[in-house]
Amino acid sequence: MGTQSSQRSDAVTLTVSAEAQAAVRVSPQPWLTEGDSVTLICEVTGHYTGWTFSWFRDDDHLSNSSRGAGGSYTLSPAALQHTGVYTCRAERGRPANYTKYSNTQLLWITGVSPSVSLVVSPSRSQHFSSDSLSLSCEDQNRNTEDCSKLTGSTCRIDSLNTSDTGVYWCQSESGEKRHPLNITVHDGDVILLSSADPVIEGDTLTLHCLHRSTNSPILRADFYKDGSLVQNQTTGEMNITTVSKSHEGLYYCKTERGQSLHSWISVRGSGQISVFNILSFLLAACPYLLATVVLLFKCCRARGKTSD
Repeated sequence: MGTQSSQRSDAVTLTVSAEAQAAVRVSPQPWLTEGDSVTLICEVTGHYTGWTFSWFRDDDHLSNSSRGAGGSYTLSPAALQHTGVYTCRAERGRPANYTKYSNTQLLWITGVSPSVSLVVSPSRSQHFSSDSLSLSCEDQNRNTEDCSKLTGSTCRIDSLNTSDTGVYWCQSESGEKRHPLNITVHDGDVILLSSADPVIEGDTLTLHCLHRSTNSPILRADFYKDGSLVQNQTTGEMNITTVSKSHEGLYYCKTERGQSLHSWISVRGSGQISVFNILSFLLAACPYLLATVVLLFKCCRARGKTSD
């Protein structure tokens, strides 16, 4: 009625936390021999609690909830059919009102059959859209079978698209999956140049930032691991002279021209390689021990899930 008054409330502190992210890690390692034990662990960043977890292999839900309790999933003993691409789903609330899907995690279980490799050309995990990509299945004890020459095959992609991002592997006629690799296609101007294959413990890891227009490494770049800066713009490459399991993680690079996508760098124990080399030598020296193996490359791909 012609008068005005105002009052101010007490101050309230509002804290905004970073968005929660789900991630999968493997213990002891994602490269196994059948009969070994392995545990996949799903972790969610942030301060929230009360998460429940579900597990998927090649996009198929794993219904054995007893092994997936508490955010972990254990295979003991691991068998060849357990090879695949694993993802965890974290949910909070009843009914679930918040859902996060993790990164995809390759799990590769190898038997005593001949070692089969998926060969990617160009040999890197990230590729520019519109570039071409060739994939072939190579048996170390048989001739290389280039799938790009097979009638009706789709394993040579003449013009990559972001929808081609996914996990590719070789598959036998019996359905056994071999040597899965993650391929990422980026429609931006910068990619991280790293090998599609795991790094061997003790070896040297070299990362570059590659620009689309020049198709050559960028001279200055920042490199990140698991979201933290590990090397600033002093050089265009990052070198780790003696790789260990602690160097395993999610890497990307950033420059003035743009930022690459993230790539998971896996580290494989050197002891495994020695065993595989011995087996390969024995099988090569004694060909009568080999069963007839016919590789049928199906250019199989499993795409990672995104958040709801």
